[in-house]
Amino acid sequence: MSTLIIRLAPRPRLAAREADAVLRVPAEWSHVFSAGSQLSEGRAAAALLPRADSVVAVVPAGDLSWHRIEIPKAPAGRLRAALAGVLEDALLEDPADAHFALGPDARPGQAGWVAVVHRPWLTMQLQALESAGVVVDRVVPQLEPRATPWGHFERDAPDDEDAALRLLWADERGAVTMPVGTAGGTLARALLPSPLPADTTWTAEPTAAAAAEQWLGHSVSVLSRADLALRAAGSAWNLRQFELTLRHRGVRALRDQWRAFLTPAWAPVRWGLATLLVVQVIGLNAWAWEQRQAVAERQRAMVAMLQQAHPQVRAVLDAPVQMRRETELLRVRAGRPGDGDLETLLQAAATAWPRGRQIQGLRFEPGVLTLDASNWNEDEMNRFASTLQPGGWQVQREGSRLVLRRAAAGASS
Repeated sequence: MSTLIIRLAPRPRLAAREADAVLRVPAEWSHVFSAGSQLSEGRAAAALLPRADSVVAVVPAGDLSWHRIEIPKAPAGRLRAALAGVLEDALLEDPADAHFALGPDARPGQAGWVAVVHRPWLTMQLQALESAGVVVDRVVPQLEPRATPWGHFERDAPDDEDAALRLLWADERGAVTMPVGTAGGTLARALLPSPLPADTTWTAEPTAAAAAEQWLGHSVSVLSRADLALRAAGSAWNLRQFELTLRHRGVRALRDQWRAFLTPAWAPVRWGLATLLVVQVIGLNAWAWEQRQAVAERQRAMVAMLQQAHPQVRAVLDAPVQMRRETELLRVRAGRPGDGDLETLLQAAATAWPRGRQIQGLRFEPGVLTLDASNWNEDEMNRFASTLQPGGWQVQREGSRLVLRRAAAGASS
């Protein structure tokens, strides 16, 4: 499964008179493309970005603020407004311009993290990408609060060793970005815990490693921006909440589940399902073969019965039809009435004939007897039909006439 990770450019901090420039989007997007063991990075216009199964956008650490609060107990439709009310005094900008996102483990009535980002800026970035056909499935923070402290050094320009150095710091209190200037990074040292936790993880991008080691006084691990983006993409956070939630969530959720199903972790399940499917196909074919054999055996038995009962029949095309025809011929030759003969129909009608009623008129066609019941009342007609029905006869009313036939004979007169 391939993943495209797009690093959103940091939001510029401008004067109020230039506030409209905040909504500008970059001409080219810095990205990392991951497909299995292959990893590549580069910059490209939105329309030229690589196509991937999943697209993740990373918000720079400096564009997020973190707040640990008690999550309000509010309905889903009013939760965003409730968060704005709780955090109003803690925000540096208008709450109407703030976008809120709850942590993956947030529960109403319990303490949890809330990430806040400038909503117009983030919305503009997502719309610019989606207008070019790049739909961002998840938006994740570059850095998030964590139990084990982590400090990462990077420069404003990743390839320039003279660019300004900054420190990305995350611990259980939140995540912040702070400058590390040439004057020893006094602000950074003042904001960091003192003494520094012994279990802190220290990393730096290649061009910042030497300066970071000099500032810290000990070595750091080198972590490229591509690796940092990959770490961010693995976050459980998703800032696409409330008004930024993707549409067609059900379809996308199914797609995400399908992508997860195709990952190596699910390979044993896929093999098991494939084996089960093969076994089922083999079983169905075996059952179908057995059924075909049973049908063929019954057909042979019917042919044998026909030839035994009627030896004169030499060519057997349809054993049941031929059996009925030959049996009917024997009945006719013996002079015995059949179900469709007038005698049989009259005998059936006589068994249910209303007492005291005389025949007004009748009409016979092979298998059908029509009686004139113009002088019968409703109860007599109903009783006539209900009496004959258990014997396999069908009585149909046509105005003042009653049509009698065998129920199995569906033809109407």
